[in-house]
Amino acid sequence: MAKPTNKELLDAGVHFGHMKRKWNPKMQPNIFMERKGIHIIDLNRTSTELDRAAKALKQIAASGKKILFVATKKQARDIVSKAARSVEMPFVVERWLGGMMTNFSTIRKSVKKMNTIDKMLADTTLTSVTKKERLTLTRERNKLERVLGGIANLNRLPGAVFIVDIGHEHIALAESKKLGMRTFGMVDTNSDPNLVDYAIPANDDASKSISIITDYIVEAIQEGLKEGAKKKQDRATAKAKQDKAAPKA
Repeated sequence: MAKPTNKELLDAGVHFGHMKRKWNPKMQPNIFMERKGIHIIDLNRTSTELDRAAKALKQIAASGKKILFVATKKQARDIVSKAARSVEMPFVVERWLGGMMTNFSTIRKSVKKMNTIDKMLADTTLTSVTKKERLTLTRERNKLERVLGGIANLNRLPGAVFIVDIGHEHIALAESKKLGMRTFGMVDTNSDPNLVDYAIPANDDASKSISIITDYIVEAIQEGLKEGAKKKQDRATAKAKQDKAAPKA
């Protein structure tokens, strides 16, 4: 797992912050300088905090807990959904429904409804559903898929959440913190880094910046999943040997 170099971060535009007038003073330790009224993020801080976040996420993945990816900004949606799918993690990239985590049982009911519609539409022998009703069901199913498709296989609350732009996703962040989930986020110069457990100072508006940070996070999660699978296999092998060696009654 090769961490991005400062040059790679620079080339991706990770260092570009917001206009000085939009800054959050709590980001001061992460700001290198001001250039033409724009704050420049300290890439040494980005590299350090990215590494710290990646190590923590690797451990969470190795423990078997799910990590929820959240990015509803247009320029982040495709990047984050693809990244989450590659490690079979849940994601929200369309719209965060209020109560998506804090009222998880209700959300699960909506997911079950979507699955029920799927079964009805797949049943070609079902003659009681008219063409008009089938069209209505299809539209409803597509609407649910857009919002809930990324968490359809999430049967329990995740152990952590990774957010692109904690200001934009403030509701998701608040719900995650309320439930005691560990929070990770890309934090630009207009946000408060103290709101998340692991703040990665970075440009959260440019697609290249979002991509390079997310890719490294995903690599860490992949390593964690491999470690977790290996430990599970080792335990199963050890148990099998123990059972084989045990004297028969």
